Amino acid sequence: MKVNETIQMMESEGAKTLLAKLYGEDAVAGNVARYQELLKGYEKAFGDSGDVLLFSSPGRTEISGNHTDHNHGKVLAGSINLDCVGVAAKNSSSHVHIVSETYNQDFTIDLNHLEPSEKKAGTVDLVKGLLKGFEESGYSVGGFNAYITSNVISAAGVSSSASFEMLLCSMLNTFFNEGRMDTVAYAHIGKYSENNYWDKASGLLDQMACAVGGLITIDFVEPSAPAVEKIDFDFGSQNHSLIIVQTGKGHADLSADYSSVPIEMKKVAQFFGKEVLSQVTEEEVIGNLSEVRRFAGDRSVLRALHFFEENKRVEAEVSALKENRFGDFLANITASGNSSWKWLQNCFTNSNYQEQGITVTLALTELFIAEKQKGACRVHGGGFAGVIMAMLPNELVDEYIGYIEGCTGKGSAFRMGIRPYGAICVNEYIK
Repeated sequence: MKVNETIQMMESEGAKTLLAKLYGEDAVAGNVARYQELLKGYEKAFGDSGDVLLFSSPGRTEISGNHTDHNHGKVLAGSINLDCVGVAAKNSSSHVHIVSETYNQDFTIDLNHLEPSEKKAGTVDLVKGLLKGFEESGYSVGGFNAYITSNVISAAGVSSSASFEMLLCSMLNTFFNEGRMDTVAYAHIGKYSENNYWDKASGLLDQMACAVGGLITIDFVEPSAPAVEKIDFDFGSQNHSLIIVQTGKGHADLSADYSSVPIEMKKVAQFFGKEVLSQVTEEEVIGNLSEVRRFAGDRSVLRALHFFEENKRVEAEVSALKENRFGDFLANITASGNSSWKWLQNCFTNSNYQEQGITVTLALTELFIAEKQKGACRVHGGGFAGVIMAMLPNELVDEYIGYIEGCTGKGSAFRMGIRPYGAICVNEYIK
């Protein structure tokens, strides 16, 4: 389907029905216009000489399971109604040409030269890593043109990079692999790229949550084949909303802070001759505490204890949602936040302890919740800087947003919805 035909398709009832599922009924008209503008941008960049397809990949919210995936633990996460969208078409060449409107980028990658740069950073290296990951995994790649935009908040713990990665995986799967790849394959390729082309010690959580879609729980005990279960639960049915608050971007380089978490957890596992904490029990750590402390250090022990207890909380939250015990679910959100703050210690960086956007915003939110006697909050995502999550009754959301934005700045709070689909070729879902 040509660009102009696709622009017209977005006015169809089938397209509007899908957009309502992705973004909510009140956002349909805005997203019809958004996709149409995207298509016009593609036409301006690449012309209208071939058939194009539309793609969408969401950001993600982590509801519980803070820093557990890299040690093969458990998480509860969901895809959100902010996404990375793109128009793409095969170009019958050995070049991948990508234009990112949001980040004002325009670059071309030669499929015959996929080695990373010396700095191992930036979008070009990430895309090279994805393409190399496809080849290393035995999948096909080819040349294509893509015009992309995103409203996934950058540097905010909602996985703007993983959303972009999964968008490109969906394109490559659709164009060159007959749609036969599953979301686990997407996630492993995204992880491969970040590990090898960014030197970032990331796990699979971000990619899995963006790729699968909906509210899901994941057990990473076998990371080559994570156990994924969709949870049929609507927060709206409990008259609650999920709010993400951007606390301000940290000025320190946080790479060492992020990497220290999996490294220290694995140091505890190493004491027992194991690779990751999922291969060790909490009782073993406590039973050998003096020796483990000497071997791995006290913060490592605290982070290991967080891992074990956070796994239990994920199980408890999933059970609470399935059994409609929403109060118990919220209590575990609060417990997860307290553990991340006190045991995991990822709410600020020791390299700049006077900069504590997350902890200040959590403290303010806890004051609000204490006054109202309703809701829950916790650090969101990797931590150290970035965002927090709050779960509040709908009747308090506007008041809370006004209150917290008065402290953190206008436009810092975002009301999220959980969307049912992960990384998709949009055309395939329009009936």
